[in-house]
Amino acid sequence: QVQLVESGGGLVQPGDSLRLSCAASEVTLGNYVMGWFRQAPGKEREFVASISRNGVNTYYTDSVRGRFAISRDNAKNTGYLQMNTLQPEDTAFYYCAARGGVTLYYTPQTSHEFYFWGQGTQVTVSS
Repeated sequence: QVQLVESGGGLVQPGDSLRLSCAASEVTLGNYVMGWFRQAPGKEREFVASISRNGVNTYYTDSVRGRFAISRDNAKNTGYLQMNTLQPEDTAFYYCAARGGVTLYYTPQTSHEFYFWGQGTQVTVSS
């Protein structure tokens, strides 16, 4: 069973940066595709980014492309989401997700394609 623990959220001002981390335990993270999702109050959970098992393929939702960067360090069993130029509309609870049994280059973009989820971390962007 995959256990995912997010960290790095917080309160920042518009234009600031944050880096979220997703630590995996009980598994070898290199066997899992990883993704990040977010959910703002009153809204549905939405896809943010995903990264293939080998880190070669990445995919982003349009609203964060060019500002956010997803990465992973399989040796540390940890995934990351670097968020730059944060805006108030980025305020949400951010979740890490993972799925095993996939090919090296697979990069899913919908929540139902991920089987394991962390508890989330809050990101608030406000002046």
